[in-house]
Amino acid sequence: MVDVGAPPADAIRVVVCDDHALFRRGLVLVLQGEPGLEVVGEAEDGEAAVRLVEELGPDVVLMDVRMPRLNGIEATRAITEAVPSAKVVILTVSEAEDDLFEAVKAGAAGYLLKEISIDEVASAVRCVASGQSLVSPTMAAKLLTEFTNLARRAEERQAVPVPRLTERELEVLRLVAQGLSNREIAADLYISENTVKNHVRNILEKLHLHSRMEAVVYAVREKLLDIR
Repeated sequence: MVDVGAPPADAIRVVVCDDHALFRRGLVLVLQGEPGLEVVGEAEDGEAAVRLVEELGPDVVLMDVRMPRLNGIEATRAITEAVPSAKVVILTVSEAEDDLFEAVKAGAAGYLLKEISIDEVASAVRCVASGQSLVSPTMAAKLLTEFTNLARRAEERQAVPVPRLTERELEVLRLVAQGLSNREIAADLYISENTVKNHVRNILEKLHLHSRMEAVVYAVREKLLDIR
């Protein structure tokens, strides 16, 4: 084994989560040999992944979708709520649209197919750590189609009177639109996280929507808030 030396203090800290031991081990070995990257932990199921990220607070998490005990989408949602600073990149064989949309709604910063090269994985880790978002080209087309459909449905609702949101619900919606998690919104508004969840649920019910993403698209279209 080649000694690559200790990682620099400002190295990007990565956790790898995949239930296939051979793939996970190969990914870890390659990433460890990349300058500026440090793999600080591995997990073979979703529950272990959440615990590990909460314990280690990595910069980037590579997450498979199909995992035992807690799937990758649910684990991503739990991680982005508990450790907002950790950027989750879904790395999977799944080209299912539902997996892509649910991953985005869960807070994933990237969605990549395992057909990409190891070099591209290392580049993706660096890009996401710098604040960028990445989606495999074939999946990006599906995501754009979904946003187009969301916008079209919002236009179709324009003839319907806009449901009245309370001032506090509007405050919560503005923060949701800025990408804040429930925990961050609670801290910003000095209310409990459960209260935030109740407000978000009420907003979706009033607008007859199914996700936070749809609520933001609809709110912008109806000029309920202005996102700069």
